Amino acid sequence: MIFHSLDFIAFFLVTLAAYWALPLRAQNVLLVVASYVFYGWVHPWWPVLLFATTFVDYWSARRMTERPEQRKAWLWISIASNLGLLGFYKYFGFFADNIAAAGAALGWHVPDVTLRVLLPAGISFYTFQSMSYTIDVYRGHAPARTRFIDIAAFVSFFPHLVAGPIMRATNLLPQVERPRQFSASAVRDATVLIVWGFFKKLVIADNVGVIANKVFALESPDFFVLWAGVFAFAVQIYADFSAYTDIARGVAKWYGFDLIRNFDHPYLATGPVDFWRRWNISLSTWFRDYVYIPLGGSRRGPWRNAANILITFLVSGFWHGASWNYVIWGAYHGALLIASRLVSPIVPARGWWLFRVAGMFALTSVGWLIFRETELNQLWRDLRLSPVASTALGRDAGLYLFLLAGLYSLPLWIHDLWAEFGGPSLVTAVDAEEAEVHWRRVAMQAVMCGLMMASILTLRSQTTLDFIYFSF
Repeated sequence: MIFHSLDFIAFFLVTLAAYWALPLRAQNVLLVVASYVFYGWVHPWWPVLLFATTFVDYWSARRMTERPEQRKAWLWISIASNLGLLGFYKYFGFFADNIAAAGAALGWHVPDVTLRVLLPAGISFYTFQSMSYTIDVYRGHAPARTRFIDIAAFVSFFPHLVAGPIMRATNLLPQVERPRQFSASAVRDATVLIVWGFFKKLVIADNVGVIANKVFALESPDFFVLWAGVFAFAVQIYADFSAYTDIARGVAKWYGFDLIRNFDHPYLATGPVDFWRRWNISLSTWFRDYVYIPLGGSRRGPWRNAANILITFLVSGFWHGASWNYVIWGAYHGALLIASRLVSPIVPARGWWLFRVAGMFALTSVGWLIFRETELNQLWRDLRLSPVASTALGRDAGLYLFLLAGLYSLPLWIHDLWAEFGGPSLVTAVDAEEAEVHWRRVAMQAVMCGLMMASILTLRSQTTLDFIYFSF
């Protein structure tokens, strides 16, 4: 089930009406049932995998507490089951194809193993979230829970199930276990956030996504056309992914839950370190805490630190998809981060803000080209394009597409710049409870929602695209 559908609106209203009429334990049961219905709406077998992950990790955590001498064994059972499930559905074809290609290159006959399975949406997200629970129990950061329904609600909570943010047990499980209260001011802010998310998805992301898709469908694009398409994709992936997060956080707030903020104006970052503090924060911190730090982090000297950074980003890139371009994308960002740390002692930390932001956005855009272009031969051709060989028609077409994408994304740039320099943000308003009703604010929110809804009805793309991160 997708957020921008009539099915979801009906589902949301029905479950919400029943939810607030129930006591706490019944609320959690309803959340689990609703989440499984939400996840299995199109493919009824997907919840089976979700249940399997939840069941294994619930019992693994319980056994760690009940049998401390076997803690490590149960941890590896959890890790192996999660990575095994993820590896089979997401990476089996990748490894089979690459083994066959390597064998052919060596002159060996490798039997062709073809197994085409549909990648379950969100499997990369919920396996990581569920696995983090058992790791935290093993480390002593969280106690093992005895009520299965609470763990099931934690893993399957439908607002963020398919595309994050990835929540930690130390954050979300206490919210599952304690009574929740309905707050009129909170759901008002949440509604504004939901509408802002729909605006970003339907007006910005889908419109610029059409531009990006058409450009990347060209076999031999002009230099300026290509980079206009890259700019469109950069806008699309940010608007699309952050839109899902905003809708998820707003919907969760209607049920009394607080989900973490996942984006902090990433295209205003001044360097690689700053970018990864702002982009997909829940995933970045997951890899930091469960991959980079266990490898040794920065504690074992500069060379080992550089290796740990590169390994972490290679794994992060591979997490995004079963294709070599994602691995290269991870290596590229890892190299940027290592290089930025090497030059940081000689580069001023302050000043030249606009140039630093523009430079980082340019470097990020190169990364998005690598990310978007799944065919390595085409990627190599793209990277070798020269502006000198561009035609007048190509320059004009590139400028037109760039301006069109910029026009559609103008509200996003204005909002992020306004919030970056201290103005009110639609994204953070949901985090602060109002002590009393401010009617001027209520009126402003009503006007903003009205304008955004009118824009959705009149400016939304005729082509509705899936959320990008559904495929990861």
